[in-house]
Order: sequence, then structure tokens, then C-alpha cells
Amino acid sequence: MTGSVLFIGAGPGAPDLITLRGAKAIGRADIVIWAASLVHPGILEHARPGAEVVDSSQLPMEGVVPLYERAAADGLTVARIHSGDPALWGAVGEQIALCNRLGLAVEIIPGVSAFTALAAAEHLELTVPEISQSVILTRLEGGKTPMPAGESIRAFAGHGTTMAVFLSAARSGVLQSELLAGGYAEDTPVVIGYQVSWPDELIVWCTVATLAETTKEHKLWKHTLFLVGPGLASHETRSHLYHPGHFHGFRKADHEARIQLKAERGDRPGGEVGARG
Repeated sequence: MTGSVLFIGAGPGAPDLITLRGAKAIGRADIVIWAASLVHPGILEHARPGAEVVDSSQLPMEGVVPLYERAAADGLTVARIHSGDPALWGAVGEQIALCNRLGLAVEIIPGVSAFTALAAAEHLELTVPEISQSVILTRLEGGKTPMPAGESIRAFAGHGTTMAVFLSAARSGVLQSELLAGGYAEDTPVVIGYQVSWPDELIVWCTVATLAETTKEHKLWKHTLFLVGPGLASHETRSHLYHPGHFHGFRKADHEARIQLKAERGDRPGGEVGARG
């Protein structure tokens, strides 16, 4: 029998934000590895009676290796629970390499990320038509893990789009300086989320100019996320996808509305309103 490791995204905090697939996967695991410092204990309610539960918050990677080795030797299933989504700062790549060496089957079950949970809590659309059509997920450089060349807050800020900045509250002054140096205006909106979807959730609004002041005022350090960008402000721009003048394989365009929409887009590159416009 081949053992397996299931990497499961637990979501941002609230136990009911885990996916149905993730909850079922925890329920069939022989060993459940979770980090008490990052994952809500309510997630463990999905574990079956008799499952071995291990808190990894005080363990280095080497501390979970024996568990993976035992799973490989005895054909066990391990549920490795990650906060948010495993694809973001989850050290999944090195764990998969370990599983491959041990002959363990691997499955990854995605989870809700804190940046989408924060947007939902504040009723935000992060990709606002004509304002912001991209979202940059990043962190402040200079931390424990080096950043690749070219990946800096200042460089990313030059795009002027929506940015979600993780793992950076401890150096909020540097973050503010880099955002301003990169090109964000001082009055650019910022939403700061602490422990989003947890019982002690705190969400505050400020601007890039007051980001550091606001972070320090609320004594935010860990478990804090920043959303930055002009798209966070109220806008009344309209998506062309749902315009009556837009057509696709399931819907015909209204003739008059299509003429109007083509006129609005006629002076733009790629202005023809087609099935994908």
C-alpha cells in the first residue's frame, strides 16, 4: 500500500471557510499535522476519532520527516494542513520533493487566501474595470527569506494596480516608504486586515501616507495583510462583459447597445467588441 500526503488549505481562519474537499480529506487521514499558531483549532473537528494529531508550530521541517517516513513505510495518509492556500508561502515545494523521495503520493487541495477573505469582508472588487485589472501578491523584501532580484515593493508599486502585501507589518514604515517611492499617491486607499475571519478580526482603512502610523497605533505585527491600490476606492465603471452590447456563445447582443459600446471602445487598441471582449 502506498502512503500519501494531502496538503490542505484551511482558509484564512474561520473553520467553515475550508472547502468541502479539504474537510473530507482531513476526515480520512491517519495523521493530521497542523500549526496551532496559524490554523483555527476548529479545523480539527474534521479529524476522525483515533487519528494522530501533531502540532507543527514548534517543529522545523526535519520534525515532520519521521511522520512522512512512517506514512511511506506503513501506507498511511497524512493531512498536512496549511493556513490560507498552500500555494502561497507554504513551503510546499520542498515538502513535495521529500514526498517524491519517499515514494509518497501527493494531493494538494486549495484553500481560501486571506487576501480574498479581506476583500470579501469589505465588499471589495480587486479587479475594477478601467482602474485595476491585476492583483500583485507579494511581501516586503529584506525578511528572513531573500527576495529574487527585481521583486521589490517599489518595483511592483510602479504598476499602480491592486497589491496584496503579506508578512510585512513588522516593518510598516519601510513598507510605506517603498510604496510611495514606487509611485502610489499619498491618498491611495489601504485596507489593513488582522486575523481576518477570526473572532478577534480587526480591519481598518487608511491611506499609503498613514499606513505606518495606523499599523503602529493598533499594535499590529503578525497575521496582518495590506491591500493597496486606487481600485479600493468607490468607482462606477462598468464591466463590458455584462453590458447588453456584449455577445458570447450563450447570449446575443442588443443591436443598439452594441453600437453604443463599440463607439465607446472605438478609439482603443483592440476596441472591437467580440465574443471575448
